[in-house]
Amino acid sequence: STHSQSIKMATQATATQQPATKSKAGADSRYTFDPKELDQLCKEKPWMKDPTYFQGVALSPSAVTKMMMHCNSGVEKGVSKGGNPIEVMGLLLGRPDPANPKTLIVTDAFPLPIEGFETRVIADDQNVVNHMISLNECLERSRNEKFMGWYHSHPFDLGDHSHCFLSQTDLSTQLQWQRAEDPHGNPFVAIVLDPLRSLHTATPQLKAFRAYPPEYSPPPNTCPDMSIETEDKVRLEHWGSCWNRYYELGVEYFMSSTSRTVMEQLTHSYLWMRTLQQPEDVQEQQKLKGISAATNDLRAAAAAIDDAPGEGGREKSWSGSDPVAIATSGIGKGADANAQAVKRTREIKGAVDKVVNLATAELAQASLTQTKKKIFQ
Repeated sequence: STHSQSIKMATQATATQQPATKSKAGADSRYTFDPKELDQLCKEKPWMKDPTYFQGVALSPSAVTKMMMHCNSGVEKGVSKGGNPIEVMGLLLGRPDPANPKTLIVTDAFPLPIEGFETRVIADDQNVVNHMISLNECLERSRNEKFMGWYHSHPFDLGDHSHCFLSQTDLSTQLQWQRAEDPHGNPFVAIVLDPLRSLHTATPQLKAFRAYPPEYSPPPNTCPDMSIETEDKVRLEHWGSCWNRYYELGVEYFMSSTSRTVMEQLTHSYLWMRTLQQPEDVQEQQKLKGISAATNDLRAAAAAIDDAPGEGGREKSWSGSDPVAIATSGIGKGADANAQAVKRTREIKGAVDKVVNLATAELAQASLTQTKKKIFQ
């Protein structure tokens, strides 16, 4: 299902991206802050003096997962009704980062009951406004952060370019948010997601943006990613008709040291994650190869024992006998016999271990399959 794919993509993005620092304090710094330093930053409001002050956005695993699941649900809902994927919208919870003032931290995401088509998602319905007010009042009592951004999807057909850009409607919405919140120490950010491209590439396809104030003019031919492009057709294809009225922020993902440790223990260098993402036929092929290899080793060990001469020149039989006893039957009958017996014992032990490991892996796979059904279906 698309929900399971959303979880996989978000987990992979946050688990595989290397943190800025490997120290525990560095990994956890995104989750804690000094209220006095944050208050001082919000009072100074340096973003009011510099239209391109913010340069990056840091996203938590929770925020990425919720956004991806919400956007993919819009795709499912629209297609299931026989129409086009539905565009959805939500709000972002977070704050500026006092330790890295030019970075905005997004800790959580909250879907809104808003749906739209093409490049029009407008939050002007009274029920939506009441929902936002109620949600904000609830979070004020339980969280230290504020709503500091919004996200929405562009579930358009797959093409040569990403659909992560701001339309004219999006730009107008972002400007309204910035005018309302930025002067009060709460800088706002917009995130646009391309769910169809995300599903196609199996990685989150999203970008973060801030709008230029109307009085500011960027350098000529400067695109949102700060590249210079003189061909109008290229600019429109990549960034829409408002290509020179907003700019892109870098996106990074972060995870706490505790979460990262748990993920590393679960994945064993991300093997568990790759297993989740492997098609069933690939898993079956690997299983058959393992069974074949273990069986061949066991047969070879059995053949070596059957070929070994027994007492009185009789052949020892593998069937119905203790293999370890058979393998060690030559001990005490000379150095060569002892060496051969030890060798046969090791061969049998190795073959048996492979069979045991294969059985253990089979049980683990069965358990994983059941877990995947419970979580993702």
